[in-house]
Amino acid sequence: MIGRLNHVAIAVPDLEAAAAQYRDTLGADVGAPQDEPDHGVRVIFIALPNTKIELLHPLGEGSPIAGFLAKNPQGGIHHICYEVDDIHVARDRLVAQGARVLGPAEPKIGAHGNPVLFLHPKDFNGTLIELEQVAG
Repeated sequence: MIGRLNHVAIAVPDLEAAAAQYRDTLGADVGAPQDEPDHGVRVIFIALPNTKIELLHPLGEGSPIAGFLAKNPQGGIHHICYEVDDIHVARDRLVAQGARVLGPAEPKIGAHGNPVLFLHPKDFNGTLIELEQVAG
């Protein structure tokens, strides 16, 4: 059901410093910051040959990333995103097997302009999972 790894998301307390570290220290291809108000985050994507890294920073006080950083002040891995062909089919299959979708059951549009949804970390070995529908 799941396809390739789309990205690993890392919450960071200082978005510009984290981007500079990936660009200047690791020599990575670092994209421009983009605000995602529907998700309460500002993101920067780092392109790798086989996947992406998504740097996450809170966009406002109510951001779920603000809560994550309150518990993890130095930041850390927030979630892993897998690609799926049809997010509704994937959601229905997972829910039928007992997985819980976080938030509304209807997917939202994510940073790549594709439908996404999140699965409860308690159902996946303590890991927050994002599913992103991608064109085949």
